[in-house]
Amino acid sequence: MDTTPQHRLNERIRAQQVRVVGDNVENQGVLSLKEALALAHELELDLVEISPNADPPVCKIIDYQKFLYQQKKKQKEMKAKAVKVVVKEIRFGPQTDEHDFQFKLRHAEKFLNEGAKVKAYVFFKGRSILFKEQGEILLLKFAQALEELGKVEQMPRLEGKRMTMFISPKKKK
Repeated sequence: MDTTPQHRLNERIRAQQVRVVGDNVENQGVLSLKEALALAHELELDLVEISPNADPPVCKIIDYQKFLYQQKKKQKEMKAKAVKVVVKEIRFGPQTDEHDFQFKLRHAEKFLNEGAKVKAYVFFKGRSILFKEQGEILLLKFAQALEELGKVEQMPRLEGKRMTMFISPKKKK
């Protein structure tokens, strides 16, 4: 694990003048590095370079360990709030009959209601690649049947021996 800090702090700051900010700092503003370090030392906190590219660099007087802990906590919360997209696959043959089509359609409806994306594809074996029009018609019929629940993200496209189409769920109001 990398132990080098991602921010410069205390004596590692190279600028001669810094803009000092912090919750517990009365005289915020541009100070010399010596004055800023003395102020941080007086408060028994760290001088941390928050924005090194600013002119002069912005430094904050804070407890660095607490700052890192809060940053990790924020990142963890953001990660937890991130939407995880699930992709469910449904496979057809070029000559899928009506009963199988309806059966797979019901599964796709269930997947879209759960908020998952559906990847429908027709797999061509051997000489069945001659029926690629049938595969495309089948996928378009599938998309039309699911029009109420989802929108087509990618129209049917032939990739090798597969014709693939993606359908994503519509947002619920």
